[in-house]
Amino acid sequence: MSKEIIVSSNPGEIWVSIMENGAPYEIFVERGESYSILGNIYKGVVSKVLPGMQSAFINIGLDRDAFLYVEDLDENIEDYEKILGFSEEFDEGISESEVPVQRRMKPNIDDFLKEGQEIIVQVTKEPLPRKGARITSYITLPGRYLVYMPSVEHIGVSRKIEDLAERIRVREIALNLKPERGGFIVRTVAGGVGEKELRDDAEYLVRIWKEILKKSETVTAPSIIHKEKNIVLKVIRDYFNSEFTRILVDSEEKYREIVDFIHKIDPLLAVRVKLHEKKVQLMEEFGLNKEVEKALKSRIWLKSGGYIVINQTEALVAIDVNTGKYTGEKRLEDTVLKTNLEAVREIVRQIRLRDLGGIIIIDFIDMEELQNRERVFSELESELKKDRAKTKLLKISDFGLVELTRKRTKQSLDRILSTSCPYCEGSGRVKSSATVSFEIMREIKKFAETLEGNTIIIRAHPDVASYLDELKKEVLEFEMKKRNVSVIIRSDGNLHMEQFDIMTI
Repeated sequence: MSKEIIVSSNPGEIWVSIMENGAPYEIFVERGESYSILGNIYKGVVSKVLPGMQSAFINIGLDRDAFLYVEDLDENIEDYEKILGFSEEFDEGISESEVPVQRRMKPNIDDFLKEGQEIIVQVTKEPLPRKGARITSYITLPGRYLVYMPSVEHIGVSRKIEDLAERIRVREIALNLKPERGGFIVRTVAGGVGEKELRDDAEYLVRIWKEILKKSETVTAPSIIHKEKNIVLKVIRDYFNSEFTRILVDSEEKYREIVDFIHKIDPLLAVRVKLHEKKVQLMEEFGLNKEVEKALKSRIWLKSGGYIVINQTEALVAIDVNTGKYTGEKRLEDTVLKTNLEAVREIVRQIRLRDLGGIIIIDFIDMEELQNRERVFSELESELKKDRAKTKLLKISDFGLVELTRKRTKQSLDRILSTSCPYCEGSGRVKSSATVSFEIMREIKKFAETLEGNTIIIRAHPDVASYLDELKKEVLEFEMKKRNVSVIIRSDGNLHMEQFDIMTI
């Protein structure tokens, strides 16, 4: 499988795309007005404690207060030291909110936090339009090969390092590197890496943490005390390895920044960074513009002629599979199976591309044969393993429904690139021309007695005006003649479907 990273830079905007076999599977966008704060560390102030929700609002200097759950409290607050430990296996790219922590007791948040108290926290989930950022006081500092956890006395190894001997080797090195306080997670890319590289990474992360603590003593809350790397360097640090054939960049400035960064983390891979010097734009050459357009639409066509429909709501994401134009050859069951299997690959790609999260329900086309349902489920399970995000999958039901949850820490592509329609307010629907026409009728009738002897001019959207013309012949003219009122209907393409004006002359 061919893998590469595309970096397209414009004034005030950066796009980073993870490509697999020429198709984008993950896209990261950073704009001047929407700089990612994921991973940033702040010195905050407790603004409100909610015992009934076992949570608190923390002022970290953003427009909205951040949200802290009791389970995301660090054991250093007060005398709380109840952590038992962790499972030895970790997912690659584990975030602090995903660390499986066990405690002897469930604490009450108001035992440890009081209004006005200062606290060091890290952002684990980006703020949404109606929600503040999700934060934790379990700080994690990701490096190239290790993740340093200052408040956790544990050494973990990524489960994606499958070779037992290698797992034991890197764990022993990490144990020897463990500082007096804190622990490490060994990341997947550390497999096969020498002790010196791991030591350099460990020393760098511990040094960063000491600088954060030192800064926290000198700044006034709320203040930022550590900013995560920009989106380009973050993606390269977390994704780029020997499996990628190249990084293609269209900006000389970004090209130099990336090369310098890779020379520090993995010098042998620096030669794979290439500067795009063609006249055709990078995003256009790889068809990213078209892929993004598709990712903003609900219907995605499959090569066979079938299609999937993706509907994103506040509560969940619903994905429906349909045969569409695909009629198959002989058996209906074979047609359905082929469509479902093709849909699986595109569904997982769209989930990753759009960065969909929360509860996701997939409605596959009903399959009669059990082995076919199992085959589709197995294919889905296999494709989801390629996703770095944490997912949990439930078995396919007799109705062809599959439920899964997916951990997401940033806003979906749809939320980044689009906004709710100001007309339909996000419902995706507008009033019909008939509905608007009868609204106009009711409005005229309301003031009919004061209109006698006048001429009414109705200005409306062309579709509404056309409907009103028919209505005028059947109903409107008859009603108005009784009151000696003339009606003139004017079409105006500049008006929204639901807008109209009624004037008298």
